[in-house]
This record gives sequence, C-alpha cells and structure tokens, in this order.
Amino acid sequence: MVPEESAVLTHLRRGVLEYCILAMIDVEPLYGLDIARRLSAHDVLLQSEGTLYPLLARLRRQGLVETSQVKSMTGPPRRYYALTTAGRTALDTFRSTWPAFRSAVDSAMTGERS
Repeated sequence: MVPEESAVLTHLRRGVLEYCILAMIDVEPLYGLDIARRLSAHDVLLQSEGTLYPLLARLRRQGLVETSQVKSMTGPPRRYYALTTAGRTALDTFRSTWPAFRSAVDSAMTGERS
C-alpha cells in the first residue's frame, strides 16, 4: 500500500512543526490565531487549527513556551505565546542539527553518496 500525500505530510509535520512554532515566537510573542495563519500560509505545515492548540498546550507543559493574556480591542483577551529559556535552547539545538539532517535527506532522495 502506497501512502497518500497527506499521510506523508502528517509524518513530516510531527518532527518539525513544534520547532517551526518555536522559531516564529523567537522573533516576537504571538497569539494562537496568528501562529495558525502564518503556518497555514505555506499550505503544508498546518492541516487544521485543531492540531495547533494541543501542540501549544504540550509546548507549555514542557516548559518551552510561556503564555500571557493581553486585552483585545475586538473581543476576548488573547493568549500570547513566548519562548522560555528552555524553548530557546531547544530551538538552538534544532537549528544546529537541521542542516546536516536536511542535507542527509536530500542526498538520500537524489541517490548521492556521502
């Protein structure tokens, strides 16, 4: 049985989505809907908002992000997410590991030998 494109994307997202989120909030604290919009802009990173909020909750429980409530002029208060020191360390580790991993995958996909 050949996996469908959506199944392949699901497997790929599991490994990198949390680091994409950490990278986004490394620049500035963001609220959940803004994170969802930015991830959705690429059409492959986020399947639905329903998968984002449990991931954000898990990142919070792991101590990688912290939240703050900010009043909104157009509705209820917004929960903003920001990196913790542990989150920045995790992101730095991912950033240093990613190039070699990406290169190895690219080489494997093109049949290159190291």
